[in-house]
Amino acid sequence: MFILLLQTIWLFISELAGKDLDFSVILKFLTFATPRLIPMVLPLTVLLTSIMIFGNFAENYEFAAMKSSGISLQRAMRTLSVFIFFVGIGAFLFSNTVIPSSEKRFINLRKNIVKVKPAMVITPNQFNDLGDINIKVAEKYGDNDELLKDIIIHKKAARPGNFTVIKAVDGELKGSINSDLVTLVLNDGNYYDEIQQKSPKRRKKLPFAKTHFKQYVLNIDLSSLDNVDMDAQQYSKGYNMLNVNELVEEIDTLSAQVNNDIVSVTNNIERRNGLKDINKNLKHTVRQNATNDTIDLKDHFDTNQKLQIYKLAYSNADGIIRNINTTLRNQTVRKRGLNKYEMSFHDKFALGISCILLFFVGAPLGAIIRKGGLGLPIVIGVVLFLTYHFIGIFAKNSAEEGGIPPFIGSWLATFIIFPLSIFLTYRATTDQGIFNFDTFIQPIRDFFIKRSSKSKK
Repeated sequence: MFILLLQTIWLFISELAGKDLDFSVILKFLTFATPRLIPMVLPLTVLLTSIMIFGNFAENYEFAAMKSSGISLQRAMRTLSVFIFFVGIGAFLFSNTVIPSSEKRFINLRKNIVKVKPAMVITPNQFNDLGDINIKVAEKYGDNDELLKDIIIHKKAARPGNFTVIKAVDGELKGSINSDLVTLVLNDGNYYDEIQQKSPKRRKKLPFAKTHFKQYVLNIDLSSLDNVDMDAQQYSKGYNMLNVNELVEEIDTLSAQVNNDIVSVTNNIERRNGLKDINKNLKHTVRQNATNDTIDLKDHFDTNQKLQIYKLAYSNADGIIRNINTTLRNQTVRKRGLNKYEMSFHDKFALGISCILLFFVGAPLGAIIRKGGLGLPIVIGVVLFLTYHFIGIFAKNSAEEGGIPPFIGSWLATFIIFPLSIFLTYRATTDQGIFNFDTFIQPIRDFFIKRSSKSKK
């Protein structure tokens, strides 16, 4: 847990460093980030401890003493098996209650930390809400990233819409720790202001005023951002913020939306091309000697009418293709989100099952290798867990993109370690090694012995 918590600190160090945050806020951040590490920490812990403890027993001949007293390996594992079973139930309850709640608080705390120092979180190449403006910059540079390049600003107004736009080649952010104002100095730019006309005729002309400036100073009031509530909860619909019941409801809602979109676009296409009513107003003329079902336009329409028909057909086909492509893009995004919700649902159950199965991998493996402590068991345990973890990552990435079902994405790694746990438990309880090399070597040895005896004869 300590190692992974350090990795979390380095991962989010940019959000914590240099923002004059209280120690209590940083402590909250780490506390809310801790439960999200449990799905990785707990299975690894069960695997390592089971290998270390049972390897230590075997190394010190404790199992030999148990077997001489009539205690089998199954009986020695019985109490721990019951304990691990309850650990699996506790892991499910933890992932269903504590992790969603902490994840919700973690995400909201990150959003609130960003609001504390908005001048420091201007992300290049996207619009950022800063006071009463929306600002977009192409690049930030300088010792403290105070210098900006290629600036576009939309000023907020009482009426909805972007009526005032400021563009500048470069600029500089200036501010003081003790001041609520941030000064933005813009260099070599233009100020565009759309004029709202009262007359509808003049409004169609879209008049605007343009002013060129060498330097323009813009003061941004950030006093309203000083009273940010770090405990405010505004985001609560993420796939990792819901318990099992809430996930079921959200999955049903998203599935209905996906199905409704498909039905809607199908009906829209049929309505636009008149597929349902294609024979409604047509009068059929039957010809006995008809050779095909096509209609030659030159026999029925002049040139202008044919041009109108071609343009109408092209417009309808182009509109339908655009509609289908837009729906496909929206469906891809929604299906990816739906897959995440379904995998989050299955992950809550897979966590407890994986803890149980990894115990039945680690305990027999420790009894077989007969090495305890912090040496070889840790190496074997980490290799096994990384294999299990990477299989789970690859399966989830494939399931997120729709390559495999979400159910398989969440359970594939567990399905793989299930036969391994049965195999190792069987080999350990029957006093066999992981592999009996004599089974493979003896037939080869017998073959060469027969060949050598024949050559002698």
